[in-house]
Amino acid sequence: MPPRKIQNESEVIRWFEEGRTYEWMQQTYREKYNIETTVPMWAAFRRRKGLDRRNLRADNLLPWKVKAEHRHLYPAIMLRCEARLRAGRELNERDTKRLANWKTMLDEDKLVVHYDPDTTEGFFYIPREERDTDLIREPQVATGNKAND
Repeated sequence: MPPRKIQNESEVIRWFEEGRTYEWMQQTYREKYNIETTVPMWAAFRRRKGLDRRNLRADNLLPWKVKAEHRHLYPAIMLRCEARLRAGRELNERDTKRLANWKTMLDEDKLVVHYDPDTTEGFFYIPREERDTDLIREPQVATGNKAND
């Protein structure tokens, strides 16, 4: 059996609790222990230890199968922040402020988020209609892929 790469489990658990990224953990292990690690290794450790998912599924706020090139656009980021907040997770000060400003803009301008994967832009702000009950325009059919999002 090959030697274990994790040198100190309590240290790594603390890093997860602090919200450290997998990339940060990789770099720290390389510098501190001279051990090369991979993102899947850190994710597997998290699963084995029953630690919270690093990324929260936001199926209610991102019900679409979002293309890779659209995943890091501002509306998607803000919708994921809102999902974290609704799930009782904390946001850092910067994200808390950005989310509040973004939601104020949507409210004041009476807009909701719409997603069209077949466009370059991906996300659009469109006028809120009576049927819109949240931050997004609900699609006729949710296209999100829960297994692969």
